Amino acid sequence: MSRRTSNQLRGCNDFQRALHMSRRQMLQVGALGALGLGLGGLEAQLAAAAATPTKRTAKACIFLFMWGGPSQLETFDMKPDAPDEVRGDFKPISTKVPGTQICEHFTRLAQWTDKLAIIRSLTHNDPAHLSSGHATLTGQLAPVVKSDADPPSSKDSPHMGSLISKFRPGDAGMPSFVAMPWKALHPAAPGGEAPGQHGGWLGPAYDGMLLNGDLNDPNWRPQGLGLPADMGLDRLESRVALLKTLDSQRADLHQSLAGAAFSDHQTRAIEMVGSAKVRNAFDLTQESDATRERYGRNIHGQCVLMARRLVEHGVPLVSVNWHNDGKNFWDTHGNNFNRMKDELIPPADMALAALLQDLEERGMLDETLVAWVGEFGRNPKINKAAAGREHWPFCYSGLLAGGGIAPGAVYGESDKHAAYPVSNPVTPQDYATTIMHAMGVDTSATLLDRENRPHHVCSGRVLQELLIG
Repeated sequence: MSRRTSNQLRGCNDFQRALHMSRRQMLQVGALGALGLGLGGLEAQLAAAAATPTKRTAKACIFLFMWGGPSQLETFDMKPDAPDEVRGDFKPISTKVPGTQICEHFTRLAQWTDKLAIIRSLTHNDPAHLSSGHATLTGQLAPVVKSDADPPSSKDSPHMGSLISKFRPGDAGMPSFVAMPWKALHPAAPGGEAPGQHGGWLGPAYDGMLLNGDLNDPNWRPQGLGLPADMGLDRLESRVALLKTLDSQRADLHQSLAGAAFSDHQTRAIEMVGSAKVRNAFDLTQESDATRERYGRNIHGQCVLMARRLVEHGVPLVSVNWHNDGKNFWDTHGNNFNRMKDELIPPADMALAALLQDLEERGMLDETLVAWVGEFGRNPKINKAAAGREHWPFCYSGLLAGGGIAPGAVYGESDKHAAYPVSNPVTPQDYATTIMHAMGVDTSATLLDRENRPHHVCSGRVLQELLIG
């Protein structure tokens, strides 16, 4: 670590657990979940104990997944002294933190770097979108690594949001894990949808809630939270009562809990539909025009604004996946510089800066962890024929902010071409483990899957140097 980084992080101490659970207790939690019984009774008590908040525990996390792999050289690790075939077209600019420079097109974020920790040494060896996406979203290696051919399966590790659902269930009818505006998918990948975006071996009860579509569309409404025009709440309640009666009468026809007609999912859906608080949380029209403009009147900006609304209303983890823009997202094999300058960086810059400002002004930043990262970076050597950069997992950048993260820090260092880390390498597992730790989860915990096989919740190390004591 550089002397400057060490000075910035001076005063950090280890984030200690206030309460430790035994392996036996954690296995009990997993066994109950494997039966699909939800977070009730003993399981709820144990899960709550596993995540008992301490002074520095984040209450929520907003995970901004830059699907496709942003170039480190065009974002947060510029190399202005590198040769032309590495350096590219963009110039670095100074930021709020003396000595820290980022890309000139992140004009808004440059004023908020004193709230950020920039990691410049993320690294792994998997160049495939799907399997490295799994590692990024779950903090665990995919069942099949280095593969773009293997779609989601029940063998996947749970998304971090699914794990948080296990340990930190939402309050007052709110979901515990929400993702938007789609399940990340790559049309050039034979496997299609990236694995690791659901409950995985925890089971479908932990899949989370998906908000599909363009949240900037004035006609957009969250699926499943509205009632038909001819159905009021009284009529809804009467139908629920009837369904429960019918279910109880035919319960003897079902031979397993998994076959129960009136499921936990249905119960939660009914609670959400009938809750004015829940419907209000998902209503972007409650925000002023000025606020919506500040985030950006585009899909990404409105998703990030929705994420702020949801954590404000008690959702522990919200994942915003970079949307389907019809142009391969941040996967800039061709036309890298024009796409970054005109289409990718501006909405990302606007939304992230607005989010940090909004959380700060609302007094929420200290208790809300913000993550910004892709599944890998881009090759330092420019593909001149296509003016693009190919996949490069060996060195890339990511951000953390709020939620107990040391502000204004730069962690890790890359070589002169941003090709490999030269100090403090960070794996996707380390990145995810640090998030889970900051959220108050015991990262040494073990849970059982639905077949009673034990799994470690996390497999990386906690980046203690980035945590405020």
